[in-house]
Amino acid sequence: MSKSNPILSASLPSIEAYRQAIEQSSQAVVQWLQQPEMYQGKTIAELRECITLDFTVQGLGNQAAIARAVEYFLKDSLSVHHPQCVAHLHCPSLVVSQAAEVMINATNQSMDSWDQSPSATLIEIKLIEWLRAQVGYPSGDAGVFTSGGTQSNLMGLMLARDAFFARQGHAVQQDGLVGNLSKIKVLCSENAHFSVRKNMALLGLGYQSVTLVKTDQFARMDLNDLTEKVAQAKAKDEQILAIVATAGTTDAGAIDPLRAIAALAAQHQIWVHVDAAWGGALLLSEKYRDYLDGIESADSITLDFHKQFFQPISCGAFLLKEARHYELMRYQAAYLNSEFDEAQGVPNLVAKSLQTTRRFDALKLWMGLEALGQKQYAEIIDHGITLAQQAARYIVDQSSLALMMQPQLASVLFRYCPPTLAASGDTAVALLNQRIGDALLASGHANVGVTEFNGVTCLKMTLLNPTVRLEDIKALLALVVDTAEQLLAA
Repeated sequence: MSKSNPILSASLPSIEAYRQAIEQSSQAVVQWLQQPEMYQGKTIAELRECITLDFTVQGLGNQAAIARAVEYFLKDSLSVHHPQCVAHLHCPSLVVSQAAEVMINATNQSMDSWDQSPSATLIEIKLIEWLRAQVGYPSGDAGVFTSGGTQSNLMGLMLARDAFFARQGHAVQQDGLVGNLSKIKVLCSENAHFSVRKNMALLGLGYQSVTLVKTDQFARMDLNDLTEKVAQAKAKDEQILAIVATAGTTDAGAIDPLRAIAALAAQHQIWVHVDAAWGGALLLSEKYRDYLDGIESADSITLDFHKQFFQPISCGAFLLKEARHYELMRYQAAYLNSEFDEAQGVPNLVAKSLQTTRRFDALKLWMGLEALGQKQYAEIIDHGITLAQQAARYIVDQSSLALMMQPQLASVLFRYCPPTLAASGDTAVALLNQRIGDALLASGHANVGVTEFNGVTCLKMTLLNPTVRLEDIKALLALVVDTAEQLLAA
């Protein structure tokens, strides 16, 4: 191979090229981290115009390619670590997890078979065992790391579907779906994640299979309506293959009554999947762990670590209470997880995942847990919830702001609505709040979410950044009010 070989390898030229590329990129990131703006403020049209591809015949070389990435990507990226970037479940990341990404990317381990990821496979298995213990599941390693909540929810619903048909003596994996599919239902709250419907469509049962359960004043699944929906399904000769409970809804952070839902489901032999993509972080909480009471009763669980575990995207997990249900998706390939391997006890994780080639994302969580320890991890998780409660109390005292509901996790729903504007009608107030969110992002100063709560357009702060303090929130809310007044004046 020539000295110009671009592949990362053990050759001295390759190692030197790697060092130079990493150093150039790291220096650019350090400069970007120090820029005061949350966002450079380019519009969609401006970004579309300035971003070009330069795929020359000879190539630009590493240095020039990195420089172009800095100019056209990095400089115009959203600063998720900025104290006024609060629109979404989009967290800043742990420093040690950035170091993990360097190792993940350089080693390029593939998690489908042990001979492609020997130490990585065992680390992931041990982490799954540890996560199961935090949940309260029996000892074991039934579970796998995933790309995030949507994929984990898909796995839970797919196994629920196949277990449902297996109880009727039918193997979906072999023979596909049979019978009157319009009679098969999944129940979830009206505030459940959109991936429930999306995944039921992917599973061949369609949006029509999803029955929405009403929620209470705190956006949690209403047990009375759930009980009624179950009875209605039985009266219509419908069959419920799963109830999806949410532990941390996207906007309100609501946690459904997990233990009561599981008890009702057990009476009717219904699979319970808990989407704890956000609220699952409370497994490490010292103050709020009891919010997850009953999660150990679920048949399967979604966890996301690129939310309030502060991991770089992507990093999630799927946990399965009973390992026997993995048989429902069992498959073998001689080149990955042969019968010979299985007889020898070789842990090929491809049998547990919807993916084949898969990144070693578990390393980020492992290194984060070891670097911080459970106590510090608990403190930074709890900080967001406590800060949300403080912010809510402050909003209540502001004449021009209205709190939509008391926070449950690290999310605050509010709106700009001074008494002088209330007479203008809700349509005008809704439009103004939408424009406030748009104007703040366009200015580059802040990213505040715009959503709906009980049909009312409002603003949202998702407070995942453990470096943010109440004074930062007060400054952001002052900016919201100033922006609103400028829009009204214009």
